[in-house]
Amino acid sequence: MYEVTTAKGQWLANAPLASRKDARDAVVAARKAFGGWSGATAYNRGQILYRIAEMLEGRRDQFIHEVADAEGLSKSKATAQVDAAIDRWVWYAGWSDKTAQIAGSANPVAGPYFNLSSPSRPAWSRSSRPRTRPSSAWSP
Repeated sequence: MYEVTTAKGQWLANAPLASRKDARDAVVAARKAFGGWSGATAYNRGQILYRIAEMLEGRRDQFIHEVADAEGLSKSKATAQVDAAIDRWVWYAGWSDKTAQIAGSANPVAGPYFNLSSPSRPAWSRSSRPRTRPSSAWSP
């Protein structure tokens, strides 16, 4: 155990020391959970992240007090940090199911790789149907 103190040196809490086995067990648990997390839908992951933000907001005053004590900040600066943390959780929760819509469902790094110096257009830009001029009442 070691003591966690404020910026002024006052005792806040006792924190446990972790051994190599504790760190290894944490990595094993994280790897085990990875399949379930990555297998969840983007909407579900967003809901989980949003729930974390709700829980933080529900205990906002407690976190403001703890951040102010631990870091020696004024109440207004601690409030700004806690509010920013809550906003970040909401922001990431909101983006979790929109990233695929913005970036597409394919990994852009996975390829195919295009030779930009080639005079021909890449296959993805070629249309299977010929381009025709749109008909319009006013065109000659």
